[in-house]
Amino acid sequence: MPALAAEPAPEAEAWQPEVDAAQPEAIAAAQPEPEEVAALTPELDTPTPAQVEVPKPEKKKEPKPKLEEPLSEGGEGTAANREGKGGLRVVPFGRVFARVSADEREKYARSLSIESARVGLAASLPHVEAEVTADLSSKSLLKDAFVRVADEQKRLRLYGGQFKAPFLARELESAWRLPVIHRGLVADYLEDTHNLGGRRLGLMGEVSLKEAWKLKVSGGVFQGTKDDDTGIRASEDAALRATVRPIKMLTLGASTYFAQAFEGARTYALAADAALKLGGLQVTGEYVNGHLPTGPFAAQMGLASYTVPLLLEGLAVQPVAGAEMMQLLGPLKARGYAFVGGINVLYSEHFKAQLQAEHALRPGDLAAGFEYSLQLATRF
Repeated sequence: MPALAAEPAPEAEAWQPEVDAAQPEAIAAAQPEPEEVAALTPELDTPTPAQVEVPKPEKKKEPKPKLEEPLSEGGEGTAANREGKGGLRVVPFGRVFARVSADEREKYARSLSIESARVGLAASLPHVEAEVTADLSSKSLLKDAFVRVADEQKRLRLYGGQFKAPFLARELESAWRLPVIHRGLVADYLEDTHNLGGRRLGLMGEVSLKEAWKLKVSGGVFQGTKDDDTGIRASEDAALRATVRPIKMLTLGASTYFAQAFEGARTYALAADAALKLGGLQVTGEYVNGHLPTGPFAAQMGLASYTVPLLLEGLAVQPVAGAEMMQLLGPLKARGYAFVGGINVLYSEHFKAQLQAEHALRPGDLAAGFEYSLQLATRF
């Protein structure tokens, strides 16, 4: 039987070594079995392509604009510091406080009121800021109207217009951030009854030194009080306040107010305050003394709150407790006090509900009594 001629083998590629086709069995024998390869290869946790996680490129977070400290009571019109970005920026803002209360001294008659219905505009340029605020629920419609000029480093500022004089930490605190519904009998008595501090037309300068425990000194001259009977306005008042922050959680301050500062200042007040913030805990205290037309006086204020976040994002509860006392030490001796407690429900930065009870003996009261209040507040 004739032998069949073998077909010529295909040409090997240039990169492959030449193989002797006559010894296929020897080549196969020389190749190790898969099991042998596995036995000789050290175990490595090599992930499959499906298991390999490709890291996502990190998004660069743009730094949030730094907010200047609010000068108005609400602080809603605080303009963002847009250093390096020119152009005019105008921000509208507003807030509404609706309150219902029942006072034991009035036989618990319910009182419904709109405590604040505020609207305003805040405008800012790189070195100039301005704010105009009106309260539609108040007899005095205009609240704040001022211009603030600052240098590039924000170390020096000059204020002109109508705004709060730098006196009493409790009075300067934003009504939105204040955990109690009322500012308290001490602030009301000094401002409303004896015209120490509060909103006034004036001119004020401010110096900030961050490297010196974040020292801030504010001082200004303000329009005197107008006599209701004669219509004559008294000479100018003066106010001064300084604060330092020796550690991040602690702020110390001192302030003073002189009525008719250039005519002997027979009515004046000096105050020292401290604020401690530790996580959700916030504790403030203030001591005030001075001289009123009725004689010397002294007052003490303390307030504590603790913010507890809940499971729902932006929702938190805030129990609050406070006490304050005041003593008139002149020929007309008298005293007043107030104890307050309650709980606030906070949602995001735009809504809060406050339920509080106060037991107080206020100036002019014949006896102490309870007042229960519920306030709903929103801002935009």
